[in-house]
Amino acid sequence: MNVLQELQFRSLQQETRRHFLRKCAAGLGAVAFGSMMACGTSRREEQQAKQVMEGLAAKLPHFAPKAKRIIYLHMAGAPSQLELFDYKPELAKLDGKDCPQSLLEGKKFAFIQGVPKMLGPQAEFRPRGESGMMVSDLLPHFSTIVDDVSLIKTMHTDEFNHAPAQLLLQTGGPRLGRPSMGSWVTYGLGTDNENLPGFIVLVSGGNTPDAGKSVWGSGFLPSVYQGVQCRSEGDPVLYVSNPDGMSGDLRRQTIDAINQVNEREYQDVRDPEILTRISQYEMAFRMQTSVPEVMDIKDEPEYIHQMYGTEPGKTSFANNCLLARRLVEQGVRFVQLFDWGWDTHGVSEGDSLENGLVRKCGQVDRPMAALVKDLKQRGLLDETLVVWGGEFGRTPMQENRGGRVWPFKGRDHHTEAFPIWMAGGGVKGGFTLGETDEIGYYAVKDKVHVHDLQATILHLAGMDHEKFTYFAQGRDFRLTDVAGKVVHKVIA
Repeated sequence: MNVLQELQFRSLQQETRRHFLRKCAAGLGAVAFGSMMACGTSRREEQQAKQVMEGLAAKLPHFAPKAKRIIYLHMAGAPSQLELFDYKPELAKLDGKDCPQSLLEGKKFAFIQGVPKMLGPQAEFRPRGESGMMVSDLLPHFSTIVDDVSLIKTMHTDEFNHAPAQLLLQTGGPRLGRPSMGSWVTYGLGTDNENLPGFIVLVSGGNTPDAGKSVWGSGFLPSVYQGVQCRSEGDPVLYVSNPDGMSGDLRRQTIDAINQVNEREYQDVRDPEILTRISQYEMAFRMQTSVPEVMDIKDEPEYIHQMYGTEPGKTSFANNCLLARRLVEQGVRFVQLFDWGWDTHGVSEGDSLENGLVRKCGQVDRPMAALVKDLKQRGLLDETLVVWGGEFGRTPMQENRGGRVWPFKGRDHHTEAFPIWMAGGGVKGGFTLGETDEIGYYAVKDKVHVHDLQATILHLAGMDHEKFTYFAQGRDFRLTDVAGKVVHKVIA
């Protein structure tokens, strides 16, 4: 290097140092702060990694639970409360009249435009059971279990479209990325059967919910806690069977070899998700024998098949209800049933109140009542919470999409009031909470938000929703976000 080159090099070196100290001082602080934060959170991350290593082993709740197992029946598409549970004779008197402007101004609807017509109830109601709960004739089987049920008529939500409303109900937030309720419960409590997942999902109605499989995803929780979708037709779990030419011994050796590689990788990088991967391989191997056995309903007694209306080998809501009973019997913590097809806009005969809703009620009425009765006769209902409902309600006016009145009767999405019922698991029987106005538009007494329902379900499972958190993305998260109050009035 000659003299000129050396001077140029020293000048560049000095300029680089001056630039770094002058321009990057804030960056140095950020690096130091990030390092301190990493040291501060490592203990939490280690604790969370330890929980993953423990797998789905049963864990202690915050306090003694009333519900040790949960079965959630989600009617995707949102059933109409005005044809099922919310008796409104005054609405019948307004049938066919123009909707008052006071019900339209400042409101958001999915499809209604202009001035729609009011639509009276499309079903007959009568008092049922000793409690006198008002239930429509569309649910004759459910009417026989009302004295075991707590009905909340004043649920309300913040979202008026299906996918965001389903996400809010099932994950606590209207956008993707949050863990589902079943994942939270399984993370907190584990399962009582190490050979089965703690959270199992069953789908009927021909489609998944509008929000997709994210409504049973694990979000930022380790993926070992996500819902495992099982099928009542064909292999219970896709790809759980050994491929042709692979024996059980060879599969065991393969998994052992893969897990040895994963264990070495975890020792190097300490990523808790690697532990999840190991746990899932082990669970998948155990499921090869445990899942087909518990998912086979053909050996159930004939009176049980008659009770539920089941048809072994087919995909149906009835089969899924019976499977839900079998799964909680085996210690599965959270069983989620999604039944698609409840969106009754009246655009066609298939999604009308007079046809679509009647058909859907016929599909679910007998099996959901049978589920409650079956759990009760087996001594399981007291410790099993059954929840039923959709993601929002329906309007008391008829939908007029684009200002056009359709030839069939239907209702638009409605956030202000919709029903949820619960049975068993520590809730009151024959109890109705909340009142709506004379046309079922607004909740006027004992309003219950989606976060309140989530807080109540966690409470019944022995978890304090405000203390039940998971550290992710730099802060503590919980299912109920920063809201939610336990609805003590429904608790026995």
